Amino acid sequence: MTFTTNRLTSLLTSNNPPPLCGGLKGLEKESLRIAQNGLISQTQHPQALGAALTHSAITTDYSEALIELITPPFADITETLAYLRTVHQFVYAHLDNEFLLGTSMPCGIDGDDSIRIAEYGSSNVGRMKHIYRHGLWHRYGRTMQAIAGIHFNYSAPEALWIALHQHENSPLDLQQFTNDGYFGLVRNFQRVGWIILYLFGASPAICKNFFKGREELMAQFDEFDEDTLYHPYATSLRMSDIGYKSKNQANLNIDYNSVDGYVSSLCKAIATPYAEYEQIGTLVNGEYRQLSSNILQIENEFYSIIRPKQIAKSCEKPTRALKQRGVRYIEMRSLDLDIFNPIGVDESKLRFIEALLLTCLLADSPAMSDYDHKINNANQLAVANEGRKPDLTLNKNGETVALQDWAQEILQAMQPVCAILDNNDADKPYSAALAEQQRVVENPALTASARMLASMREQSQPLAKFALSISDKHAHFFRRQKLDEQTNAQFTEMAAQSHAKQRDIESQAQLPFDEFLEKYFSQSCY
Repeated sequence: MTFTTNRLTSLLTSNNPPPLCGGLKGLEKESLRIAQNGLISQTQHPQALGAALTHSAITTDYSEALIELITPPFADITETLAYLRTVHQFVYAHLDNEFLLGTSMPCGIDGDDSIRIAEYGSSNVGRMKHIYRHGLWHRYGRTMQAIAGIHFNYSAPEALWIALHQHENSPLDLQQFTNDGYFGLVRNFQRVGWIILYLFGASPAICKNFFKGREELMAQFDEFDEDTLYHPYATSLRMSDIGYKSKNQANLNIDYNSVDGYVSSLCKAIATPYAEYEQIGTLVNGEYRQLSSNILQIENEFYSIIRPKQIAKSCEKPTRALKQRGVRYIEMRSLDLDIFNPIGVDESKLRFIEALLLTCLLADSPAMSDYDHKINNANQLAVANEGRKPDLTLNKNGETVALQDWAQEILQAMQPVCAILDNNDADKPYSAALAEQQRVVENPALTASARMLASMREQSQPLAKFALSISDKHAHFFRRQKLDEQTNAQFTEMAAQSHAKQRDIESQAQLPFDEFLEKYFSQSCY
């Protein structure tokens, strides 16, 4: 696909500059809690942090030890990052002798049993969250679920949708027009999103104990040292087939051409039995092993680098929310943790991603076939496994192209978007972020993955020692930065309110769980 930004060119010919600034940016950042012995924590989610079921900013993902920190969406990315730093400070004040692992690929695990599945209390909602994770264990193993990443949530400015709607004289109502625009963004990001793995992938190596019980998978890797495996040119093994992906989902054929098609194809996967999962069983000896034996238990099980999202109400299926109220924002899920940054991400990187997402929105975005999806997936896997390989080529519209050449084209298409986003700021922060990544495209040694491997070599450290050492320094950094009393009191109150909310949910009369599940899954997607 050639990035042809006809929309942007057309807007630029009008009298007013395109309203690209002010889109909302939020982050969800996962990190494993690590005990002082360097192993994944076996303790419960700290009581002082609040209830994982009901806290808006501090929760858990798959594992009880996999903390997830969530920011509200802000128009100014510096506010988003400031909030994320503040949450880290509060968390570290209550971690006792534990710390958060700064890498995406886990260290300190000792087989599946060392990864404790997250608990969310006795309510039906809490039980459903736990059983869903129980199902993930049986389907994929627990180790894969201990991988951490950062999700970037983005909604374009409302003024931009209005301007585009009017400028293009669309016959659709504004919400339908917006939905189509977001799906165009999603399709384009799937075509060019491999550039995120090249630039920011920071998981080129894996601890050998990641494969405990699955030793046969180790043969595909080179040995970095006696404790670490890697691919010499890998960027993001988190996004490879041994990472946060599922071969079982390779033939799902999710439709990204419209809200209706997307919802319909996801709902079909949730309703379609899968023989391998039927062998696991659903309710066995009175205990749930998974929510269902279908291809997907729920929508979240579908592993995708980007998702169109709508905020779901309590006990509302995400597909129903999307169908009824349209796309509210997109969730970009392919960002690794940056081991060199205490909060795992920095301002320049997020400005680049915002500009890339807007470029994807403004570029022409033809419909996507199942074959296109396979090509996109193959490109992503190639970059994840060997993105820094000299002269690596990718499949672009059926043609073989050099990664560097395609990357240059993407960055060139981003230039006018960055210029508008700079918004007369003398520092030109978006253009500066673009220029920084231009240097990385030209020199693979500057990529996050290359710098990580170089540091491990210089210090003669296996991945685990390298990651634990830097993560411990991050812990000291945050523990020296005490929160002011007012902010600490605010987060303490948020934690108390979350516990009170969970108690309130659990005190209410509960349907028998099987009836609750039946009612949940009976929600129509159409």
